[in-house]
Amino acid sequence: MRSELARVSYFRNFIFGIEDSLVSTVGLLSGIAIVGVPRSTIFISGIVLIFVEAFSMGAGSVLSEQSAEGFESKTETLSVRSLKSGAIMFFSYFAAGFIPLFPYLILPAASAFYISMGLTLIALFMLGVVGGRISGISVFKNGLRMFLIGGLAISIGVIVGTLASQFII
Repeated sequence: MRSELARVSYFRNFIFGIEDSLVSTVGLLSGIAIVGVPRSTIFISGIVLIFVEAFSMGAGSVLSEQSAEGFESKTETLSVRSLKSGAIMFFSYFAAGFIPLFPYLILPAASAFYISMGLTLIALFMLGVVGGRISGISVFKNGLRMFLIGGLAISIGVIVGTLASQFII
């Protein structure tokens, strides 16, 4: 039973880390890019987000896993499972964040804006497919759900960036 709980925890942290990184990063980058700031500003913002959030998500995963294990066992210990879960969260978040950021490294901001969104939506759909396959659920429905949630996040980023720029710039 313990090994099954560990596998579930690792899987959850892997999916959550990738999904959150893709959605958060593309949402932020889209919101910043829509206002027409220089590409370097967009790229630096993305780098800072990826590093800070990967650490934050990894640490949050360790702490929440440790809290859940403490609740379950009524003891305060730092387990290998919570540390592995945190590492999985950190590395999945960190690696996935470069998918929406990469276009801003090599393309003009206007082109990178659309390529970043497209790559992110494809990656989200593929994550849903992989997650569905591993879970034994509908791969298409799971992929579509991830795709739609990512599209909503992109929309929120663009809308907030557009509205905020009306008050600041």
